[in-house]
Amino acid sequence: MLLQVSLFSSSAIHLQSNRMENKQQSKGEMKQNKEVKKNMNWSGSLIVASLTGAFGSSFLYGYNLSVVNAPAVFIKKFYNETWERRYGFSVDEGTLTLLWSVTVSIFAIGGLVGAIIVTPIVKFFGRKCTLLLNNVFAVTAALLMSLSQLAGSFEMLILGRIIMGVDAGISLSALPMYLSEISPKEIRGSLGQVTAIFICIGVFTGQVLGLPEIFGTESRWPFLFGVIVVPALVQVVILPFLPESPRYLLLEKHNTSKAEKAFQTFLRKDDVSQEVEEVLAESRVQRNTKLVSVLQLLRTRAVRWQVITVVVTMGCYQLCGLNAIWYYTNNIFSEAGINSETIPYVTLSTGAVETLAAVSSGLVIERLGRRPLLIGGFGLMIVFFAVLTVSLTFQNNVSWLPYLSIFCILAIIASFCIGPGGIPFVLTGEFFQQSQRPAAFMVAGTVNWLSNFAVGLLFPFIQSGLQNYCFLVFAAICFAGATYLFFVLPETKNKTLNEISHAFAKRNKVSLEMQEMNHYPEERKSSAEQESNFTSSVGNGETKQAIV
Repeated sequence: MLLQVSLFSSSAIHLQSNRMENKQQSKGEMKQNKEVKKNMNWSGSLIVASLTGAFGSSFLYGYNLSVVNAPAVFIKKFYNETWERRYGFSVDEGTLTLLWSVTVSIFAIGGLVGAIIVTPIVKFFGRKCTLLLNNVFAVTAALLMSLSQLAGSFEMLILGRIIMGVDAGISLSALPMYLSEISPKEIRGSLGQVTAIFICIGVFTGQVLGLPEIFGTESRWPFLFGVIVVPALVQVVILPFLPESPRYLLLEKHNTSKAEKAFQTFLRKDDVSQEVEEVLAESRVQRNTKLVSVLQLLRTRAVRWQVITVVVTMGCYQLCGLNAIWYYTNNIFSEAGINSETIPYVTLSTGAVETLAAVSSGLVIERLGRRPLLIGGFGLMIVFFAVLTVSLTFQNNVSWLPYLSIFCILAIIASFCIGPGGIPFVLTGEFFQQSQRPAAFMVAGTVNWLSNFAVGLLFPFIQSGLQNYCFLVFAAICFAGATYLFFVLPETKNKTLNEISHAFAKRNKVSLEMQEMNHYPEERKSSAEQESNFTSSVGNGETKQAIV
């Protein structure tokens, strides 16, 4: 009897102990989940940095893509009048077309120059300061283009376009780099999509301001280019009050105190020891924070497939045919029976759809991931390109087919913006370690602008030779891109750099140990030295929190 009572008492005590342990564990999990949820919150500084950076950078890129469309007739007339005033006779049609083509396409040449020079600039000045200094190009270009009519010089407009291209080339590399380095990995994709969202908003704004009621008239078209000054000045006023990239400060400038303060500002918390340790862990893995050249990056086996993937996604970003869609829009709307005076207002629907799709992508990217949105976007574009080809071929014979063509145009734009329109910039920031990132963005930017220029140069010949079937070429490019990404691209959602590198290790034909030792022997810096320097800085009172 005593034995039974003893066993019962022992069991009760054991059960109570288990309950208390489970209760404590549950509280611990709840506390951990609460902390994770807190970390997922967007701080005010993070929101202001992303919006301000994008408004003065990617917004201007999108704006300058569309701003030349509305005043095209008036600008050509200005070219002709200037030519006649100088030489006493009107310019011939071929020369006028050449001047206009140069005005439009030279923007891409400027972008290529910007993409090439961005690497040493972001290394020397930092990410934030590069965005600030880049506004010198924007303001200079705005003044040249807006005053060209007053000065009677179309060369000023052309020069302004190429300088504006340099601004875009720098910003489309520096901005994604800055955003990827200031954001927690839980919202890295959503924050990265801000670049694409503001490109779409810029395109839409250019369409709106180009309406006849605003600046789309013969006397007011120079104001379309003067507006460029506004986003640049907004960025110059606000961005200096925000911190530099904490990863840049810690890994490249070795300024622990400023890096910790930047983390505290962007993450809205005092204890940033975990974030600092994660960055130091990356530093220990790569054992090198010296800037890597493009040639060194291309020679590194451990990131070979990452580089190829960036080249493919950036190439498809420009070559998938969206520029051709913009080219066809007015013709298709006209074929649908829409009055020519109404077409500019209907065209606003394309910009609105583009913006809404980009915003939707930013909201779901952390739930669905990069891979489904990117591959799914290209897949939908293939379907709608095929339907658009059939619709354009037979729309003169069937009364309702022009409306199907309009739907296909809007669907292609939406499909592009939900994935291919922004994710390539996100992936470039996620694939590479700190020392390789500037060179990687230089490669991505070069491919982006060369492809942009190629589309502008070759599309008229493709369209002339294939007519309505030219969209099948773009469908084939989308198919090739989607197929490659299906077999090669791993999901990068909520993954660290080391986890992403491990996902590519087998394809790069290197061991995981070799992947982690991804560095250049002549530039090696021991982790012991870095930890020693960091510990010393803590001991000297440079940090406020104890770093574990």
